[in-house]
Amino acid sequence: MKLSEIKDTYRKLFVVEKSPEEKNKPKDLKKDLKDFWYGKPHEERNLGKLYVDGTGLYKHREWRGVKDTMYYFNMIWLYNYAHMVTDIMKYGGEGPKSLVDFAKGTFRYRWMGQTYLSVMHWFDRGLEGMRGDALAASAWHYRGMVSETIRQFMCMFASDKKLHGGKTPERWNKNIAHNETVSGNIFYPFRKELEDVALEMIPYFVSVHVNNHTVLNYIDAAQSIGLPADPCPMCQAEYGLFVLDDYPDYAPTMVTSNEACDGSVATSVLQDWFLNRPLYAMPQPMRYDDPLVQEHCQKEIEGCWKFIEEQYGVKFDWDEYVKWAKSFNKLTEFEWEKWDVAANTKYYPINGVAQALYRIYYSQDGDRPIWHEMDEHVKRIMNKTVKNKIETFPKTRHRAIAWSCAPLYYSNWCTWAYNCWGINCVINMDSLMFDQYLRTDTYEHALEDLSCFNEKAPMRAMAVGGHEHILSLFDYMERFNCDMVIMYDQLQCKGMQGIHGVFEDEFRKRNIHAIWVPHALPDKRTVSRKEIRRIINDYMTTVMRETPLDPSLLDFDDDQSW
Repeated sequence: MKLSEIKDTYRKLFVVEKSPEEKNKPKDLKKDLKDFWYGKPHEERNLGKLYVDGTGLYKHREWRGVKDTMYYFNMIWLYNYAHMVTDIMKYGGEGPKSLVDFAKGTFRYRWMGQTYLSVMHWFDRGLEGMRGDALAASAWHYRGMVSETIRQFMCMFASDKKLHGGKTPERWNKNIAHNETVSGNIFYPFRKELEDVALEMIPYFVSVHVNNHTVLNYIDAAQSIGLPADPCPMCQAEYGLFVLDDYPDYAPTMVTSNEACDGSVATSVLQDWFLNRPLYAMPQPMRYDDPLVQEHCQKEIEGCWKFIEEQYGVKFDWDEYVKWAKSFNKLTEFEWEKWDVAANTKYYPINGVAQALYRIYYSQDGDRPIWHEMDEHVKRIMNKTVKNKIETFPKTRHRAIAWSCAPLYYSNWCTWAYNCWGINCVINMDSLMFDQYLRTDTYEHALEDLSCFNEKAPMRAMAVGGHEHILSLFDYMERFNCDMVIMYDQLQCKGMQGIHGVFEDEFRKRNIHAIWVPHALPDKRTVSRKEIRRIINDYMTTVMRETPLDPSLLDFDDDQSW
């Protein structure tokens, strides 16, 4: 390659081209120094020019000013890379051998290699354009999710027969595998002796957020054996893991659920077929207001506890349940505190994607020490922003609530929406799930609350739980002082498709600005991220008659990006 070609390639990849207007603009040394020290003002950032054409991948990192760039480099990049290595050693449980298990798992499982290596790009997308306290608080949420992800996959790898020559590791007999939509709260009574790890949480749910290409081959695999393509792609991806034998064999039993539709039931049937081991199906009702339904649900939970006792020879431990439930209630109390700040002030320091993902993850996963550690960091930052009246998202033009099931391959759209249009996604529907305090004064009260809690799982209560719960959108919209709705339109969700017209009527009657965002949950091929942005752009220009804060973010192709 000639030197001129090398220079040209370097310029395309790493040099941000200036427009003719910028080139002819007279130099202002004072402003240049100010921009270097503090970072450019929002309207001058041109974040879209950071991307390599046609990829959405960065030419180079974003300059956020000296303070925030150094914080990002030290407390986000270096901090997380260092702790990822220590977490592998810590959660693998066997020192240097943990690194061997990690390496084996990375080469054995496709989802592992495709997500772990690109995880810091997940941070970059979700935190793009952020500054100050909002950057710090949101990053701690990401840190918690990464740590808990490592705990789960290292538990899988250390116990996995497939990584140990078909032999049964000692930890294998101490693990409970369960569907990702079976809440970890169910297993509190057995936490002293057993470990509960969601089977699809890491291979499917986390992976699609980190790398939107990861689950596509699982969806294709599910369809390749003759299963229909019209059910929810989430269900297709989950049983596609089994079709391709891309799941760890780390536990002697499986607990499944019907969350949140018939497609999930089919997934449980296929998992039963592929796993060929004791499995307990714990169906939960979609309509949970009837007391008789509650009684049935409680019996299903007790049946699960009996199943675990019989399979593992471990007795139900009431004191253990109380310990974990009380600890989890502290997470819930802080969540309510965050909601109050988000609803009533301009000082809430967490962006929409960090808040939603963290909330779904910890409430579905159940109580873990890492969540309390992260909440302490975030609490200190939030107390500071409220006390000092620091406006964390100063370019907010619209306070939006996002409703229904979100596009998992584009959870960071709300970061883009704020940077480009000033749309601040204050709260998401899935963030509001599990809004339940767990009583521990009596066994009966604990069982009542636990059954209600699990019926308020993601997608169940407010997506297929009956029109009165689905239409609670408007109550939450008022509660969080929102003036706009981002209405997710999951194209293969039969439940939400059936009430589409009702929402349209309500939006017109109430004179509410609502942007319908079609998507196919984890499958980006049906509606791309670029198409989602185009829909929002069209609404903001033609209906709202607004101009973008950062025009460079209006149109770019990120199909090749993670």
